[in-house]
Amino acid sequence: MRDVAEHIAIDHVGHRGDGVSTDRPPVYVPFTLPGEIVEAEVRDGKCRLTRIAQPSAERIDPFCTYFTRCGGCAIQHWQPTPYQAWKRQIVIDTLAQAKIDCPVDPLIDAHGAGRRRVTLHARFKDGQTQVGFAEASSHAIVVIDACPILDPKLDGALDAAKAIAELLKPMAKPLDIQITAADNGLDIDVRGSGPLSTALISRLSALAAEHKLARLTRHGELVLMRTPPVVTIGTARVTLPPGSFLQATTAGEDALAALVLQHCKGAKTIADLFCGIGPFALRLATKSKVVAIDSDAKAIASLQQAVRDTKGLKPIKAEARDLFRRPLVAQELRDIDAVVFDPPRAGAQAQAERLAASKVPLVVAVSCNVQTFARDARILIDGGYRLQGVAPVDQFRHTPHIELVARFTR
Repeated sequence: MRDVAEHIAIDHVGHRGDGVSTDRPPVYVPFTLPGEIVEAEVRDGKCRLTRIAQPSAERIDPFCTYFTRCGGCAIQHWQPTPYQAWKRQIVIDTLAQAKIDCPVDPLIDAHGAGRRRVTLHARFKDGQTQVGFAEASSHAIVVIDACPILDPKLDGALDAAKAIAELLKPMAKPLDIQITAADNGLDIDVRGSGPLSTALISRLSALAAEHKLARLTRHGELVLMRTPPVVTIGTARVTLPPGSFLQATTAGEDALAALVLQHCKGAKTIADLFCGIGPFALRLATKSKVVAIDSDAKAIASLQQAVRDTKGLKPIKAEARDLFRRPLVAQELRDIDAVVFDPPRAGAQAQAERLAASKVPLVVAVSCNVQTFARDARILIDGGYRLQGVAPVDQFRHTPHIELVARFTR
């Protein structure tokens, strides 16, 4: 059933980036701004913007031809100043809902040169190979020729992904092609293909050489490595495990790390929890002893090798451990001066509960999910910590996603 709702008045932009109407119940209209009067098609509870009858003075032209079709960006049509205020307000509102009152710093823009990681989707329909990004709230693929928010170091990534998809087309399986711009070339991991014949692996290997990839893997298994893909972290060079996590932008990692180092200044022994390949640990170790823990054994192995290869660092003890099932307890935290934790989007509820029961004088929380951060922060506050302040970091420009760094003291 389809209904045309005319003259919808937009009151504000919601936490997911859609304009929210003044109606009750409200209507959520994507790509709209506060104060606008718009028309939209409403079907099955979802809105599709059809016309802007009265545009906002804050509206600007989007810079990408795929905007509104590609599901990657939610906001390219808003002037920078109100956009940044909106992102900061998301943090303020979410903390307020958890009854947390603390200073929230101005938003730090950490887009830098752009995204250094991208996952392209390949689908095969009616004999055609489609490579691109998914539409918003859909499995349909928007075929793209370029993406203007990517780091220039990812130049060649799309061509390589299309060549890989075309080669694997006979498999007729949906593919996810994760591409990372390492310092010395592109690192690509292909997922979804299923087992490949020796002949097909050989052809993939030749394709990787043709596109001068640093490394090509399939579900983490090596197909070809011309050179180990490395990234620079502080004074260290770290070899990336296949498909490993990396902050979305170089500027984002630098901004988060600068805040962590600032907050941990003077701490002699620091626990870096959910440490990954060591973006904080390797920087912290220039001044402090570090205990670094993550569930990803391959990431820990890369961190350990980087420690062995890097001179001038204080001791780093790196350990593979599932902190969701086996969080550090108060006794293990007895000799720790500061804890840094940077969990996945699900947050670190179990570890926050153990920290709340500990006597660690300083906790620095890094988060990519404001909602789970607020939950974990509430646990620490109820356990006697004081939240000194929050710094929001925008490395996912044009989206509702926000990183943040917070400082808790006893």
